[in-house]
Amino acid sequence: MQQCYGSIIRRQQHLIRCLSTKMQSFSMSGLEVDAVSVLRSLAPALDPNKHKGQAGKIAVLGGCREYTGAPYFTAISALKIGADLSHVICTKDAAPVIKSYSPELIVHPLLEESYNVRDEDKQSISTRVLAEVDKWLERFDCLVIGPGLGRDPFLLDCVSEIMKHARRSNVPMVIDGDGLFLVTNCLELVSGYPLAVLTPNINEYKRLVQKVLNCDVNDQDGPQQLLSLANSIGGVTILRKGHSDYISDGKEGTFSFYNSLLSSLYIVSEYFFVYIL
Repeated sequence: MQQCYGSIIRRQQHLIRCLSTKMQSFSMSGLEVDAVSVLRSLAPALDPNKHKGQAGKIAVLGGCREYTGAPYFTAISALKIGADLSHVICTKDAAPVIKSYSPELIVHPLLEESYNVRDEDKQSISTRVLAEVDKWLERFDCLVIGPGLGRDPFLLDCVSEIMKHARRSNVPMVIDGDGLFLVTNCLELVSGYPLAVLTPNINEYKRLVQKVLNCDVNDQDGPQQLLSLANSIGGVTILRKGHSDYISDGKEGTFSFYNSLLSSLYIVSEYFFVYIL
C-alpha cells in the first residue's frame, strides 16, 4: 500500500507539472488551460493484455431515497472513460432504482437513514455498515464521496467512519456534493490528507471559505484565496467549479480550466481516475 501511495502522489505532482507547462504555452491570461488536452495526455492507454480490474476499480459512496441520479452519473462516467469496475454504495431504498439505470454498475445497498433505524439500534447498525464496507475498501482504487448522499445525520455519521477507515488504508477520495457539507463541518476528515480532492461549486466553496478562512469569497483575488484555502486545510487538492474551474493543492500554485469538462459533476470521478492510475 505504501508503494501505491507513492505512485499516486507522483501522479498528482505530474498533473500539476503538466498544467504548469501547458499554461505557459497559452496567450489568453497566463492561467487558462486547455483541460481536455491535458487530461487526454494523462489518460493511460488501454492495454489488451490487462485483465479485468487492472484498469481501475471506482466506488461511489452516495445515493439515498431522494437522490439516485448523481451517484449513477458519477459511477457510469468512470466506466465510460475506461475503468473496469464501478461500484455504488448507497442506501437500501436507493439501490433498486440505481440498479435499474444500468446493469453495468455493482450496487451495494449497505447504508441506512435515520427514519429506518430505531435509536437503540443505531450503534449496532453503524458497526455492521462499517464492517460490510470495510470488506470492500482494499479493492477500490478511489472513493467518490457525496453524490446524492443527502444530509441525514445517521447516514453522515456512518460515512464519517467509512472515510476514517479509507484514510487509514490510503484510499484516494474525491469529495463532492453532500460529502462537502460533511467535510465542511468536520474538517479533520480530510485535513492533512494529500489523497483527498474537494470539488466545491460556488455555494459549497463559499461555505468552505467562511469556515476555514473566516471571510467571504474574494473573486478579485480568487486564485490566491484558493491557494490559501487549500494550504489552510492542509495537504488536500481543491477544484473550485464555476465559469472557470480553479485547482490548487496549496503548494504548487493555482490554475484555471476555462469552460472545461471538469465543471460537470459526473466528470469529477473521471478526472481523479485519470491521474491516480
